[in-house]
Amino acid sequence: MYQKFKTSIAYTKNLFVTGAISQTCRSVEVEICRFVPKEDHKIIVEFGMGHGNITREILNNMAPNSKLYAFEVNKSFCDQVRNIIADDRLIIINDGGENIKKHILEDVHSVIASIPFSFFSKEKQIGIIQDVYDKLVNDAYYSQVLYSKIPFNKFQKIFDSCYIEKIKDNIPTAYIYHCKKAAI
Repeated sequence: MYQKFKTSIAYTKNLFVTGAISQTCRSVEVEICRFVPKEDHKIIVEFGMGHGNITREILNNMAPNSKLYAFEVNKSFCDQVRNIIADDRLIIINDGGENIKKHILEDVHSVIASIPFSFFSKEKQIGIIQDVYDKLVNDAYYSQVLYSKIPFNKFQKIFDSCYIEKIKDNIPTAYIYHCKKAAI
């Protein structure tokens, strides 16, 4: 109970960085990881690692020889996750998702994001979506949790197919955008 309260305070203090007032619920963790590839030797990227609850779910769903690059702009969150998750497949990057092309040279097989999209400029939003699309292999997904359906059209303009899953048991209600880059 104390840890959840402490986490809520940390998220509230960093609202414009995290975009949330608390960690996501278990239903969000499971849904956002729906398209994490389970095959060998895949590269998965996470934007907005926070305190690592979605990070753990990604690691639980991916192959033992895959890699997870987790981006987080808050250095104290990076340090905390380094101390609580000991997994050689996890590479923590203290930077924002807009710099994916700077840090990830390989093709990417899945992107999971819980970044505060609504707080970004339109240019930054479009830049992130386009950069993710460019890095993804064909038939791969970008899954993003948001608390509004408003930016959905931005994803639809770039990705080949998109749909939303509504998670009512999260507070506030969460929307998972699943956006797919189709095969050519």
